[in-house]
Amino acid sequence: MDFNRLGHSGLRVPALGFGTATFGGGNDFFKAWGSTDAAGASRLIDVCLDHGVSLFDSADVYSAGLAEQILGEAIKGKRNRVLISTKTTFPVGTGPNDFGSSRQHILEAVDASLTRLGAGHIDLLQLHGQDYNTPVEETLDTLDQLVRSGKVRYVGCSNFSGWHLMKSLAASDRHGYARYVAHQAYYSLLNRDYEWELMPLGRDQGVGAVVWSPLGWGKLTGKIRRNQPAQPGSRAHDIAGTGPQFEEERLFRIVDALDATALETGRTVPQVALNWLLRRPTVSTVIVGARNEEQLVQNIGAVGWQLTTEQVAALDAASEVTPAYPVWHQRDFPMLNEQAGR
Repeated sequence: MDFNRLGHSGLRVPALGFGTATFGGGNDFFKAWGSTDAAGASRLIDVCLDHGVSLFDSADVYSAGLAEQILGEAIKGKRNRVLISTKTTFPVGTGPNDFGSSRQHILEAVDASLTRLGAGHIDLLQLHGQDYNTPVEETLDTLDQLVRSGKVRYVGCSNFSGWHLMKSLAASDRHGYARYVAHQAYYSLLNRDYEWELMPLGRDQGVGAVVWSPLGWGKLTGKIRRNQPAQPGSRAHDIAGTGPQFEEERLFRIVDALDATALETGRTVPQVALNWLLRRPTVSTVIVGARNEEQLVQNIGAVGWQLTTEQVAALDAASEVTPAYPVWHQRDFPMLNEQAGR
C-alpha cells in the first residue's frame, strides 16, 4: 500500500481508505449501500489491515450512528493499528441544535461519536457540510479546542464551496486555530467538478482531498453499459434518484474508455477508475466501500501499478466536460495558470 501525506500535515494516510457507509443498513437509503453487521465488519477490517488499508471513514449520520458503533466494535483490540475518520454537521435529531457547526453541536457530536466508537480520540474529524449560519470563527475555535484537548488529532471539512473553505483557512491563519488539512470531496471520472476550483485551492493551501464515491455513485463499476441498465439490488438502481445527475451518453463514453484501458492493463473497470484518481493532484486518499470481501479485494487491486501517460490522456479526453464560468475563461490563458497545473 502506498502512503501519502494528508495535505500539508505530518499525518501519512494510505492511498485507499475504507468507508463504513455499508455498516448497519439502518434505513432504506443506507440498506442500498449495505447492511454489514459487526462480525462482517471485523472480517472486512482484517482484510483491509492485511493489505495496508488502515484508514476507516464514518459519520454520525450513517445509519443514525449505527455505522460508528459497528466500526467501534470491529476495531476492538486493533485501535493502535487504525486511523479513524468521522464527520458531523448534518441533522442527528429534531432539536434546534441537533445539526450544524455551532460549538454546542460539535462538542455534543464529538462526545457521542467517541462513545459509539469506544475510542479515546478521533484521528480526523471533518465537518460534513458547510454551515452558513454559524460564524467560521466559532466553528474553528471549537475545533481548535478539541485538537488541544486531545479528543481530535486533525480537522477537515467535506462538501465545502471554495470560498467557504478559503474563508475558514484565512480565519485559522489569522487567529492561530488548527487548520483544515483535508477536504472530503466527491470526485470521479464521471464528476470532475472538483478540479475547477477546489483542486487549485487544495494545491495552493495544502489541503488534501479525501475522495468519496470514487466510482461515480456506483455508475463506474462496469455493470452499466449501453442497453445494460443498473440491476435491482445495486446502489445505482435502488437509489437512482439520489446523487448528481449525468448525461447518459457521456457515461457510456467514459465506460467505453475504461473498458479499453482495462483490456490493455488486464485490470477491472473499477480498478482503472480508481487508479486514475490516485494520480490526480491533491488526492491524499480515496475512500472505497465494499459489501463483501470479494469487492474489497478487487478495489484494493487498484494500487501497486500505474496507468500510462497515454491511458490517462484517453480517460481524460473521454470524461472532459466544459467547466462552469469563470473556469472555462481562465483556461483560455494557460500562461496564467501554471501553478494550478492547468
